[in-house]
Amino acid sequence: MNSYILKDGRKLKCGYTTGSCAAGAAKACAEMLLSGSPVAEVAVNTPSGSSLSLQVEAVVLQQEWVSCAVTKDAGDDPDITHGIRIFAKVQKTDGGIALEGGKGVGRVTRKGLACAVGEAAINPVPRKMICEALLETAQKYRYEGGFSVLISAENGEEIGRKTFNPRLGITGGISILGTSGIVEPMSEKALIDTIHLEIDSRVEEAAGTQVLLVTPGNYGRDFTIRQLGLDTEKGIKCSNFIGETIDYAVYRNISNILLIGHAGKLCKIAGGIMNTHSRTADCRCEIFAAHAALSGASAELAGNIMEAATTEEIDGLLKEAGLAEKVYGSLMSKLEYHLNLRASGKSRVEAIMFTGREACCQTPGAARLVQMLREAEMPPA
Repeated sequence: MNSYILKDGRKLKCGYTTGSCAAGAAKACAEMLLSGSPVAEVAVNTPSGSSLSLQVEAVVLQQEWVSCAVTKDAGDDPDITHGIRIFAKVQKTDGGIALEGGKGVGRVTRKGLACAVGEAAINPVPRKMICEALLETAQKYRYEGGFSVLISAENGEEIGRKTFNPRLGITGGISILGTSGIVEPMSEKALIDTIHLEIDSRVEEAAGTQVLLVTPGNYGRDFTIRQLGLDTEKGIKCSNFIGETIDYAVYRNISNILLIGHAGKLCKIAGGIMNTHSRTADCRCEIFAAHAALSGASAELAGNIMEAATTEEIDGLLKEAGLAEKVYGSLMSKLEYHLNLRASGKSRVEAIMFTGREACCQTPGAARLVQMLREAEMPPA
């Protein structure tokens, strides 16, 4: 990996995710299984559009199966999984791709996560990367059968205990993660500076900018494109820095701000929290439980919300109790209050919150800002 970014005047090396490692190891195994020859390096395409050249280690080449490993390199990011070896073991089957997690890969024990209860914690994007890499290799060798794939993580159980996995209900190891396949080094000041630069560029591109579209990250962008059909290239990503983004937008005299994000982040704003990183504040359950109690929830329901692993699980509990609309209405009222308190009346801030693939609630003026953004995207008559 020879990709770098500039932050705080420093050249920082990017890395690659455990998902990329798993896809690379699986592809190398399939290559060796079908060719009968050892492989020292493998190329993997990432969802970000870049290609990685990964070193292959610990090769065991048998007639019926092959195993190997790829070492995770997080670059200059302080990632707890940096240096971990991700193993794949691949063998031929009659058809299809069967993917399973082995030693060191966590297993999901609670509802509401990206993987179902009982499944290995191999998230959807890495699963897709692994399957695409295997299909590409099968095509190369004109192989029409299937594959059985086992993904493992060296020392994964020990490392997993130091992550948020136990709190989420993932036991026995790490999660195989990654939405872009690439790890970019994190620097709080650099991220805020980047947000400022992005806002500056939006103002310069469209003098008198009326609406600034803001999403915390990839999930928000994906939802915005898929469900609202908006051009996220004209918006900005704010990561966890909601407050700083609003402050600078106000400074640049932007009239309206539309914030679109997952309930797991945005619900924290209802508690007045403007840095939504879990290290700063992870009070999703507490905030939802409080608004559920205000909306007439039983003590039992409030207790179940407090014990929920994710906001998707909370959403399911509220829907089952018939309280979703009331609770979201209460929560969004406080969220709207805190956003506009931060803006000091100098910009109008609206928000759309989603869980899974659906919008669950929005502030009263959000639809108007969505329409303004759509009209701004329309070519002149």
